[in-house]
Formats: sequence, C-alpha cells, structure tokens
Amino acid sequence: MNNTTHSVKENEIERKWYILDAANKPLGRVATEAAKLLKGKHKPTYTPNMDVGDHVIVINCKEAVLTGRKLDQKVYRHHSGYIGGMKETSARVMMETKPEQAMMLAIKGMLPHNSLGRQMVRKLRVYAGSEHENIAQKPEVWEVK
Repeated sequence: MNNTTHSVKENEIERKWYILDAANKPLGRVATEAAKLLKGKHKPTYTPNMDVGDHVIVINCKEAVLTGRKLDQKVYRHHSGYIGGMKETSARVMMETKPEQAMMLAIKGMLPHNSLGRQMVRKLRVYAGSEHENIAQKPEVWEVK
C-alpha cells in the first residue's frame, strides 16, 4: 500500500470555465460558490498551497440580492492614503452604480490575502448584465444552491 501524498504539479492542473448566474440570489451565497471554484476546493486534487482552481464568470450582478437591512447598513470603505482621504459608499449606492465591484469585493474577501489570492482573483470575470465576452471558452453553468 502506497502511503505517500500526491502533490499536484503545475502541468497536471486542468482548468475549466464556469458561469454563475447571480440573478435573484443572495450576493454572499454567489460569492462563496465563486470563491470555492477559484480556490479549487471542489476538486479532488485541491492543494492549499497551489492555485488549482478554475476560471469563474459571474453574470447578472445587478440583480443580486442583499438580505436583511444590508442595503442601508452595510458601508464600503476605502482610503486614498492622504489625510482625510476616507471614502464611504453605502451598499444601496454601490449596487445601483457598480454592482460588479460589490460582487468582486465580496469574492476577493473570501480568498487568501496573499500572492496566491491575487493569482486566484485574476481568473474571475464579473459582469453587471447577462452578456459576457467569454463565449469562446465554452463555460459550463454552475448552479448556486
């Protein structure tokens, strides 16, 4: 019996393309599914220290739902680096103006906060509407539970 752990090599990684439809689904539920696919946790070859994940396309972000009172209470903050440079945007304004950025921030926050996470987020494409430009990659539809 072989008791060695198989470590996946870079040339053994097979990447697929998946499409997630965020219409009428909670933003966080879609984000967790996307993060799981980007990390590769759905694969038997998952390795925590390597990027074995797939490419993910998220469509219909403008139709994603924020449950509870998040539209009024949730605030997105970023800082310019200058004194007094804190910018705040409510979730309601973010979902009306830049819904794809709200989805991107949710997914990015669920990935590792290091160079591996930055490599994973490069395989993510987010679109506000139902149109996307990755038809040539023949993405498979992944059902969000």
